[in-house]
Amino acid sequence: MKHIIQFQVYKGENAYVGEGINLPIVTQGATLDEVVNNLKEALALHLEGENPADLGFAPQPSALVNFELDSDYAKA
Repeated sequence: MKHIIQFQVYKGENAYVGEGINLPIVTQGATLDEVVNNLKEALALHLEGENPADLGFAPQPSALVNFELDSDYAKA
């Protein structure tokens, strides 16, 4: 059973995009704070009424959010 639900966040054309790696969740936000809050809300809605074990997760899984840096940041 997995204890961590993983997400990746990257800069899209007009907003930050958050995508689930383990679950089919996608959301966006104008700021990093907004996309993280939207991910929390989307995750809560996705799991509402579900048994996490049926989805392969432990009863109280944690969420891990990774942020992908642009290549411009990598040069700094």
